[in-house]
Amino acid sequence: MFRKLRWLIGLNYRNWSAKRLLPTPPPPPPPPPQQQQQQQQQQQLPTLDATHEIAIYIHRFHNLDLYQKGWYRIKITVRWEGNENTYPGTPARVAQYEAPELSSDNFHGGWGIDDIDNSFLTQPFLIRDARQDVFLSVLISFNLALGKNEGPSTTAVILKFELMYAPILNIRPELQASLEPCSVAVHEFRIPPNALLGMHSYCPIHFDASHAVLVDISVHVSLLRTGSYIPPLKVPSATWAVEDDNGQDFDGSNKALGQKASGDFKQIMLVKALVAARDILFEDLQKISKAIEQEIDLTDLIFNLDNKNLCSSILQADLDMEIGEVSRKLSGKPQNSIEKAGGIINFQSEKLLQSLPQDYLFSFYYMLGNQVLFLWNAFLKFHRVNKTKILELLRDAWANDRRAEWSIWMVYSKVEMPHGPNQYMSHKSSSYHSVNGKSLSLRKLTDAVNPANAAAMRAELHRQSIARMRINNQSLQDMHLYGDPLHMPIVIVEHIISAPLRTTSLNSYFNHLGQKDTRSVLTGPSFKAMSRSFRDSPQQDGPILKIVVFVHGFQGHRLDLRLVRNQWLQIDPKIEFLMSEANEDKTFGELGEMGLRLAQEVISFLKKKMDKASRCGSLRSIKLSFVGHSIGNLIIRTALAESIMEPYLRYLYTYLSISGPHLGYLYSSNSLFNSGLWLLKKLKGAQCIHQLTLTDNPDLHNTFFYKLSKKRTLQNFRNVILLSSPQDGYVPYHSARIEMCPAASLDYSKKSSVFMEMLNNCLDQIRSPSSEHRVFMRCDVNFDTSLHGRNFNSFIGRAAHIEFLESDIFARFIMWSFADLFH
Repeated sequence: MFRKLRWLIGLNYRNWSAKRLLPTPPPPPPPPPQQQQQQQQQQQLPTLDATHEIAIYIHRFHNLDLYQKGWYRIKITVRWEGNENTYPGTPARVAQYEAPELSSDNFHGGWGIDDIDNSFLTQPFLIRDARQDVFLSVLISFNLALGKNEGPSTTAVILKFELMYAPILNIRPELQASLEPCSVAVHEFRIPPNALLGMHSYCPIHFDASHAVLVDISVHVSLLRTGSYIPPLKVPSATWAVEDDNGQDFDGSNKALGQKASGDFKQIMLVKALVAARDILFEDLQKISKAIEQEIDLTDLIFNLDNKNLCSSILQADLDMEIGEVSRKLSGKPQNSIEKAGGIINFQSEKLLQSLPQDYLFSFYYMLGNQVLFLWNAFLKFHRVNKTKILELLRDAWANDRRAEWSIWMVYSKVEMPHGPNQYMSHKSSSYHSVNGKSLSLRKLTDAVNPANAAAMRAELHRQSIARMRINNQSLQDMHLYGDPLHMPIVIVEHIISAPLRTTSLNSYFNHLGQKDTRSVLTGPSFKAMSRSFRDSPQQDGPILKIVVFVHGFQGHRLDLRLVRNQWLQIDPKIEFLMSEANEDKTFGELGEMGLRLAQEVISFLKKKMDKASRCGSLRSIKLSFVGHSIGNLIIRTALAESIMEPYLRYLYTYLSISGPHLGYLYSSNSLFNSGLWLLKKLKGAQCIHQLTLTDNPDLHNTFFYKLSKKRTLQNFRNVILLSSPQDGYVPYHSARIEMCPAASLDYSKKSSVFMEMLNNCLDQIRSPSSEHRVFMRCDVNFDTSLHGRNFNSFIGRAAHIEFLESDIFARFIMWSFADLFH
């Protein structure tokens, strides 16, 4: 054992001796001083980083149709699209513009931030009444970091708004406000990647049909620099490598763009994005200040916004000489700085940014970030002072943009109405005439035999084309629409070019007070005094009383049309509306009785509102509009034919007919529905069903419908919009549209002759001459039937008839696209 140990020790000694005899390798030579300095600076230079700041200003919570009184809050979270489980958007700052009144019992507690899901919650507020306003006036900013070396974002951002609710309990207010609310409704918006560089947009929150509110919100987005960077005291000289158009360096080498000693490509793109964010923010700030006529002082920044001045503040004199040399090679003449034709350096150019040494790139990024931050802070201060004007400006811009955006789901066409009293009387010919007076013999067979099927096919083809459409990727997108665009209803709008309206324009309230019919309606000392005040006071500057009457259909409820009402209120919050209840549970009776009850209800409502207006001063005029669903349209027309309504006919403004059977059921093709009508007549004895089917009198010329068609019930409206659906099996397609029926054109009986007389009588009212032109539109609403599935309602055609009452998206498309007709 000792022998083996001595052998090992000897072996190690010999190896150590051999190593001592080998020559020691010389140490590596130190790098040149310039390279050492560059390596040290590259180790000290941080990576570029940026963040998106999304500022959300919550102005007002307006209760349109909340069913439950209680305590409400709005919860806001921000996340990247596709990341459902986490919320990387972090609340960064909160500014309470106006504190609520201390004496108000509508507020308890304050706003809060939940660190678990990075959400923001407004202070709890109490909702008691309809059309109640709660002004929150708070701005919350979220930061979404891009991450180091990631470059500009290519992912959209989702804004999630939740309506939180807690019931009212008989406990102390401070304990009530501390109750944990639950989420009852959600509304999401999407900010596309292109809009993340800079955007200022109005953002109305509606939630859903069961929680109809309007929250006035504006969203403001910008890209900001994050982190801190101190540029070196002395900028080293470096040789720029700038390519010509052939990809060659000016020194003759063929280095590729990505092989140059420059910043990473993502960092280059990030600098470009920051330049774009600066320019967008500066331009938008100038536009907003000019639009609201409020000046903002940016004189300290305008000089530095010139890229030449920015370049001279970053680069030293030795680099300026090299810039001039590069510029001379580019243009063929000596220059002192890199300039474009307009005299501004194009720092959006990838070639120029790629040619910058990394330390210069960081210096430029640092100073550029300071500019964006200065502009952003200037905007936030400007917004705080002018929040209401900015919100109104953005709201108007939003309404204009939505008209163009919602045209994705709308198809427009113009059709000329034929002139002459008997344009449809030549029904004995082999082909009938369309609304433009041309023969339909050359049309497709499906169009001539069944126009409803042709309209549904046209809508389905348009729905298929939506998948190939390019959607605006620079504006805020409502996910109620963009969540699944193929499920939105398709609206085919036919603008009928008709003759002028036969009424006179009114510049005063009652310019015919001396007439006997007016005196018979406006009785009583209060209304006499009110009439004198309207007549004697200068009414050119007075307000206009706008009243909208909503009338339900067969076996309907007064709130059936609340979704359409809510859309109208958003367009014009100053309207007074009447949800008619005079005929609730009374729609089995006779239409004449229903019309009289409605007329009395409308006049009573008008008198009350006119009396209230007289106490507030002079009134310029009245705009009286009607909205009806199903046979509610016939009740409206019957009410307008009553003599007590005659003094008010001159104030008729807009008539919106939703699936109204204006020509009855003479040519109804739904055999199942016809069987149901027969049962109602036999078992229930419903008089209105006899009138609808023109069986209330053996002589068709003595039926209720024929007599109603001869009364001037549509003549005085300035705007007439007829909504129909080819999927609606409850109301004949031609009857809802007041147009020719193919079956009638092929019928040679007396029934066909009476039908065409009624059609002409209705169209003659719309075509009546006057000094003011009438707007007449037919709108086909084609719902996505796949959402209903295969059930009995879809089979009998009831689903589409009820969808008018349960969906408000079609109303949003039509009413906001033609807002002037509802304002």
